Amino acid sequence: MAEMAQRRIPVAAPALVGREREYVLDCLDSTWISSNGKYLERFESAFAEFCGVRHAISCCNGTVAVHLALLAHGVGAGDEVIVPTLTYVATANPVVYCGAQPVFVDSEAGTWNIDPQRIEEAITPRTRGIVVVHLYGHPSDMDPIMELATRYGLWIIEDAAEAHGAEYRGRVTGSMGSLGTFSFYGNKIITSGEGGMVVCDDDRTAETVRQLHGQGQDPQRRYWFPVVGFNYRMTNIEAAIGLAQLERIDWHVGRRREIAGWYREELGEEEGIVLSPQASWAESAFWIMCAVFDHDCFGPRDELMAKLDGVGIETRPFFYPLHTLPMYQAANVGKEFPVAEDLARRGINLPSSATLTRSEVAYVSEQIRSFARR
Repeated sequence: MAEMAQRRIPVAAPALVGREREYVLDCLDSTWISSNGKYLERFESAFAEFCGVRHAISCCNGTVAVHLALLAHGVGAGDEVIVPTLTYVATANPVVYCGAQPVFVDSEAGTWNIDPQRIEEAITPRTRGIVVVHLYGHPSDMDPIMELATRYGLWIIEDAAEAHGAEYRGRVTGSMGSLGTFSFYGNKIITSGEGGMVVCDDDRTAETVRQLHGQGQDPQRRYWFPVVGFNYRMTNIEAAIGLAQLERIDWHVGRRREIAGWYREELGEEEGIVLSPQASWAESAFWIMCAVFDHDCFGPRDELMAKLDGVGIETRPFFYPLHTLPMYQAANVGKEFPVAEDLARRGINLPSSATLTRSEVAYVSEQIRSFARR
């Protein structure tokens, strides 16, 4: 293991193991490098098929995918949208872009996702819908959330930025809400460098999203803009990379699950460590393998991360709960989010790249064990 300490093991790195180079060079040779070209259509069609939906609309990143989904539902000033507090900030910020207010809900301890039992108490007459996040690749418990949404006349957007290929009771993430959104940032399960996707089944909704992401142009009348839109398009080069990645999606997801299994073999019985959840009704994609550490066994989380950094292991903390961020604190004074705050205080993202080797997982695990307080 000594040689491991001489090089750094990253939390995440892209695995470019398919036809990425071939497709990008084809784009360059064709000169179709911007927001038109054959790879855009191919990537969108293949991704829709992968998710089991009728439509997939590519866009420039996962944040704007959420924004487009909210705009397609007409979210605007005075509206409220329910969002889990334990997620990346890009889930909530687009709500504010629309002039609306994100209303945060605590996590459930079992899955780390939004707590279905806490959603109902957050609903008000101004609530328009719910953004569900499949955190770190594990699906949220969708059935009770969908039942609640139906009862109150709310829509559901699935933020599946971290959960390509995850399944909830046999249904692919992104396919259960009115719209699903994905990110293809460089650290995601599959990547296009930057990029995102909006998926749905409804023809009219798909038409709205496609129009909005292309400056609002009328699809039947070139350079005629009947609505204010956005320049949220993906490039043909990004789509070429994304398509090459998607062609090997089973390998990418399979590797994440294999790596998660290695961590369970190494650390699953270790006192003071709780690893990423795997509910009986879910198939997690394990975007990032996570561990929540007991303070008595390992000391303060940040000190443990510093020690791991010292032996060449990059880690990252869990996301800050959004209600603790400066721009969202005032609206959440007096509210309690104990589960999310506890997870965020003790959680660490472990190295999880698809290119990670068994010996690297063993080294990371060995170092973690060595820092336990005996």
